[in-house]
Amino acid sequence: MLHLYNTLTNSKGPFTPLEPGKIRMYVCGVTVYDYCHIGHARVMVCFDLITRYLRYRGWDVTYVRNITDVDDKIIKRAAENGEAVDALTERMIAAMHEDEGRLGVLRPDMEPRATAHISDIIDLVQTLVDKGYAYAAANGDVYYRVEKFEPYGRLTNKVIDELKAGARIEVGDSKESPVDFVLWKAAKPGEVSWESPWGPGRPGWHIECSAMSKCCLGETFDIHGGGPDLPFPHHENEIAQSEAANDCTYVNYWMHAGPVRVNQEKMSKSLNNFFTIRDVLESYNPEVVRYFLSSVHYRSYIDYSEDSLREARQALERFYQALNDAPVGTEEGFESDYEERFQQAMDDDFGTPRALAVLFDLVTELNKATRDNAPQAAALAALLKRLGGVLGLLQQSPQAFLQGEAREGELSVDEIESAIEARKQAKKDKDFAEADRIRDSLAEQGIILKDSREGTTWYREG
Repeated sequence: MLHLYNTLTNSKGPFTPLEPGKIRMYVCGVTVYDYCHIGHARVMVCFDLITRYLRYRGWDVTYVRNITDVDDKIIKRAAENGEAVDALTERMIAAMHEDEGRLGVLRPDMEPRATAHISDIIDLVQTLVDKGYAYAAANGDVYYRVEKFEPYGRLTNKVIDELKAGARIEVGDSKESPVDFVLWKAAKPGEVSWESPWGPGRPGWHIECSAMSKCCLGETFDIHGGGPDLPFPHHENEIAQSEAANDCTYVNYWMHAGPVRVNQEKMSKSLNNFFTIRDVLESYNPEVVRYFLSSVHYRSYIDYSEDSLREARQALERFYQALNDAPVGTEEGFESDYEERFQQAMDDDFGTPRALAVLFDLVTELNKATRDNAPQAAALAALLKRLGGVLGLLQQSPQAFLQGEAREGELSVDEIESAIEARKQAKKDKDFAEADRIRDSLAEQGIILKDSREGTTWYREG
């Protein structure tokens, strides 16, 4: 049985879907004003991995991840760049799809954009106004009346009176209470806007997800996910909006990925330790980054460092080297407990560290079987590749991963092959000192040679 940790209950328990065999899941996506960073990658990979595993286990999953394509940050960046808002967002969406594709992240089933759901957003805001949960202010904005929604704060254990005490009203603010939040923003001169019952304007951030999730998945769905910064206020406000408008439970299970730290510090531009996905992929194989992001439990923080990525590379080298050495075959007729142990780990709130530990045990047996020419070696290799695939790993050819692409300053494939040929000739001429020199020279440049009866193979050391 699948067990999930639910942020709402602050506990882990059995998962019960609304509809047997089916899971409807919505995950908050990216605000597309800049290139995606490694924190975005954590969330992308986390919920891609979860979706892959649920489908492997036989669940019929509908996975929705939205795009916020109208927002203060987007408008500001477009103005700074001197480009239209839609030109900026289209460019950033294309870059996001390229980045996540390189990380092996599958596209969600639906990827709604806020600007394509303006009429749905306006209808939802109007419903809240009609029911007394929202009001049009003197400045043209429409606000949510937080104190009218009695359960407010239950996701993050917030108390309204304490929030009021710590809040402040800005000069010119038209809110009834400092804790109220905006649903619809009146347009400023030159800003992108849409007509509404309250005048030209655009949606607030929180209302977008309430409207898009309802359109894609209905008034109530199984799982809502997102990053570590979203429980408050974003998800708390989504609950208030949706449950007040629809008179029913919004979401049954809330899941949040942990934060990314950089060398034990919070990642931020001010600390100059901010890395975009494409920055990282200039130096590391995408599968190494995916493995790194999967190697820590999704709810725990993960520390981004050169050492962590080096360890991820070394782990994948061990897997791929085992697959490279093993004979090719199928699992037909082979039985073991590896898959059952893998499932037990993943069924326990998607425990990837334990699942990967099972794969390491499998590799140990595979290497022994290969050395001993045991008949089960091919089946073990096929099982390793299949279970790795559940996590979005180990789907390259071993040679492609181990040899990789030459980065700036590294030896090219032609240079390596030429050196190997020279070493082969030196051995043929019984000039073993020269053969050893070539091997050692390659090793100093991160190229490891492996001799066998079939010849010499090589791989780049991480």
